Amino acid sequence: MSIVSFIIYCFVITVTPGTTNILILNTVQNDGVKSAMIFAYGSVLGFGIILASAAFLSSFFANVLPSIIIFVQIGGTFYMLCLAYQIYKMDASNDKKTESRTSFNRGLFVQLLNPKPIMFALTLFPSFVLPYYNSSLSLTITVVGVTLIGFLSFILWVTFGAIFKEFLNKYRKAANTTMAIFIVYAAVMIWI
Repeated sequence: MSIVSFIIYCFVITVTPGTTNILILNTVQNDGVKSAMIFAYGSVLGFGIILASAAFLSSFFANVLPSIIIFVQIGGTFYMLCLAYQIYKMDASNDKKTESRTSFNRGLFVQLLNPKPIMFALTLFPSFVLPYYNSSLSLTITVVGVTLIGFLSFILWVTFGAIFKEFLNKYRKAANTTMAIFIVYAAVMIWI
């Protein structure tokens, strides 16, 4: 296995738009960089938990995967559609600050229910890691490394949101609608 190809694959998967990345962008727009970072920290922990679970239970998942994946898809789709609706319905005319809709715990919860990282982790280890490395140390290093790649991807989305915040705020309803459409698209794509 080429380590460079593996790193590029992991980065491409984690940086492409998905529920967590779109929510990070939305959080920067509505609640600021600090709130987005707190949300991202929770998401990173959730991502790490998913990766660690998949790494150390991959043989179990390989046998049970067909019966689990449908529940992940149904639950994840429902949750993503609810998030899309919440983002779409945000009042673009309301500029006063309300209680933050994001937190460390919400970032963690979103990530643990997000089908994109679950499916990524369920395929990553059996397909790309375990055929070449199967020691606990190798799996631990892979989990930490891929979690860091995910964290860097989240930081890119926070940075993108901070750079384009004025533009996104000026066109808030259009931005919220676009982000909601991307989440709906991500929900549909897990079925294709």
